[in-house]
Amino acid sequence: GRNIQDFLPQTYVLPVDYAIFVEEFKRSPHSTWIMKPTSKARGVGIFLVTKLSQIKKWAGNSNSSSSTRSSSAEMYIISKYIERPLLIGGKKFDLRMYVLVTSYSPLKVFLYNEGFARFCNTKYSTDVSDIGNRFVHLTNVSIQKMDEDYNDNHGNKWSLKNLNLYLRAKFGGHAIRKLWNDIEYMLIHSCKAVQKVMINDRHSFECYGYDVIIDENLKPWLGKARKNNQQFIFTIISILLFFSKQ
Repeated sequence: GRNIQDFLPQTYVLPVDYAIFVEEFKRSPHSTWIMKPTSKARGVGIFLVTKLSQIKKWAGNSNSSSSTRSSSAEMYIISKYIERPLLIGGKKFDLRMYVLVTSYSPLKVFLYNEGFARFCNTKYSTDVSDIGNRFVHLTNVSIQKMDEDYNDNHGNKWSLKNLNLYLRAKFGGHAIRKLWNDIEYMLIHSCKAVQKVMINDRHSFECYGYDVIIDENLKPWLGKARKNNQQFIFTIISILLFFSKQ
């Protein structure tokens, strides 16, 4: 059967998992990884890794204990890069979806029907010369909008409704129903996975924004999930206002 781990790219926490990561990297030396700081937002500090030398400064002194390294270096998450994403018009995209959790005990999860697909400015390329091109990869809108070709009118976004129409026309209803079912499973079971360690307050709720990547085989991958109740409310309002004008 399905498992939430089936939808998670191979991921490690650095510098704590550095030794384990090195062993995995050596098994697939030509793969690409994406490194993200745990304490920053808006795309700050994110970069791609193709060589171990790029991250050795996070390894710390080889004679130091792992606890010393972890306390002195900034924590990063490093995940295997989805190198064969589904493309539309040659461009990468991801989905921003929203989940409301009103209770963790018992678990009560509500999926918001609206959301959007967010596209890159530039057509995707796996060429080595393009690995540093921020507009080829999925980066924060604060970065994408710096590109001279950025369109302020549509903001490089499609509504999920329009994305669904496109995908059904291209791949057929059966395949896309399975895709949405997999995404729903992934969102719900990501909450279920942390259910036992979350503090439950029946007088409050949590709102999460999820980034979902779809690969060329129509398999969804969990990019990230973040919590921000105030930002969630403002984002929902902006989505409704934006797409009501389309």
